[in-house]
Amino acid sequence: MNIHHLELYYYVATHGGISRAVRHMPYGIQQPAVSSQILALEEELGTRLFERTPFRLTPAGEELFSAIRPFFDSLDGLAARIGKKSTPRLRIGAAEAVLSDYLPPILQRLKAHQPPFRLGLRAMGATEIDPLFAAGEIDIALSPLDRRVAGRLKRELLVSVPLALIVPKASKARTPEMLWADGAGSEPLICLPPAERVCWLFHEELKRRRIEWPVSIEASSVALLTRYVANGYGVGVAGFSPALERERSVRVLPLNDFPPLEIYAVWSDEEAPLVKALLEEVRSYVRGEWSKR
Repeated sequence: MNIHHLELYYYVATHGGISRAVRHMPYGIQQPAVSSQILALEEELGTRLFERTPFRLTPAGEELFSAIRPFFDSLDGLAARIGKKSTPRLRIGAAEAVLSDYLPPILQRLKAHQPPFRLGLRAMGATEIDPLFAAGEIDIALSPLDRRVAGRLKRELLVSVPLALIVPKASKARTPEMLWADGAGSEPLICLPPAERVCWLFHEELKRRRIEWPVSIEASSVALLTRYVANGYGVGVAGFSPALERERSVRVLPLNDFPPLEIYAVWSDEEAPLVKALLEEVRSYVRGEWSKR
């Protein structure tokens, strides 16, 4: 049997389905790739391993999972025992936009004065913070919050980010109001995925003002959103950042009378050296970038 197929099946069985397994894999892999390799494993074994909807292991699937689970469960401990224990690990959970658009320069500064460490990056929404900490899968989260976090967790407000509309450089709009003068958005709207709190805040305020503006294009990051705006595909909405304001291909129209996007740091062990060091770098980055505004 293909060992990689068994590893994929281990994650599927452990997390209760293919889509959930993809979110927990320690390396990047797309859902269709997992599905096709699981099918190949089932064809090799000549039997179905689990029912898809609702998810449930078949008797054959249970037998296979019981056989491979002890091996894969023990791998982290094995790695520690044979020498990797001395290499510290930092696991960061954050909104997709934070991971792709804001975290890289912070991590560069952190790595410049820290001994070598292993880094884990996890894209997540605010609703996943408590479960991920409870499962011991992250050390720190950098994210908006949509509710109070568990009492055992510490939190710190890092920055209140104004929302902003991003328009092409040549746009005639000089104020946000010019883009919804008739009670509806006049241009296609480009937004981050619905799980990003910036979109929820924006549409909740539009709803309060009785303004209709549905999303036309969904972009996975602020950088991608900005490129599509610059190429004339529509108007984007994102959290303001000084870096965004410096973009030459677009203009930024701050939504200062909209509720801001509040970004928090959430962690469970303040004494963890890498968590402490990352917090210091994040605070320094926020002070440096937002003081330029």
